[in-house]
This record gives sequence, structure tokens and C-alpha cells, in this order.
Amino acid sequence: MPVRKLREFLDTHKIKYVTIRHSQAFTAQEVAARAHIPGKEMAKTVIVNVDGRLAMAVLPASSMVDLDLLREVLGVKKVELATEREFRTQFPDCDAGAMPPFGNLYGLDVFVSPRLAEDHEIAFNAGTHTELIRMSYEDFERLVRPKVLAFAATV
Repeated sequence: MPVRKLREFLDTHKIKYVTIRHSQAFTAQEVAARAHIPGKEMAKTVIVNVDGRLAMAVLPASSMVDLDLLREVLGVKKVELATEREFRTQFPDCDAGAMPPFGNLYGLDVFVSPRLAEDHEIAFNAGTHTELIRMSYEDFERLVRPKVLAFAATV
């Protein structure tokens, strides 16, 4: 079952979504393959440290975060990948590495790649390594209000 906090948030806002169960997978590309979703529609959430503050970088499974580019577009001094030790307590209801891209539920800024904004739907981990949620990108953007920035490099 998806993280209760996320499910209640979506239900409260009367959002239409689908929960998809799949066999255990740990990378966004694996999840996309098991759920039969194109990698460009499967969002992965990468936790980054931006000048000492945690944030979410959300991009297609088929891409990777270009930390230098993200630093440039944000106009900050330092951007680096956060360690699990740094962010684990921020997501007590999620499996490590399966955080949904709803930073607003966890007090984090969310930066999203414009490549995800090109599709009508978005799919993402629902807090576990065995479930994902698929919903309209428009609803995601309306609820999360991410900053759409070009920071993704194609793998």
C-alpha cells in the first residue's frame, strides 16, 4: 500500500491515480521495466544537498542529475548528492530510495526536469520498492508546485 501520508493527500485533493504493484525493484529503470512504463515517464527522485539544505531533483528514469548544471541554474555555491544518512530520517514512512516526488509533504523544495513535464502522465515510487503511482502530470504540478529546471543529462 502506498505511503499513507501520500495516499491521504491525493485522496483529500480528489486526485485520480492508479497504484501499480510490481516485483521488488531498486532502480527507476528496473521499476519502469517491471511495470511496463516507458523510462521517460517513470520519475526518479534524487535527494540532493543544495548549499546545506536537502531538496528533491525529479527526472526521468532514463536520465541522470547533472550536479554542475543544477548548481548553475539554481545560482548556488554547492550541489551534491545527499547520503542516505543525511536524508533517512526525513522519510520515516518510506523505504530508502523509494521516496515519492512530493517534497511538499516532507518540507523539501522540488526541482523537476522539463522532460517529465512533456508527458501527460507521471509514474513514481509510492514509498516502497514494490509499488508505484501513476497520475496526470498536470495534477502533480498543481499539487507539488515544483521548479521546472533543465538539469538532467541523458544516460
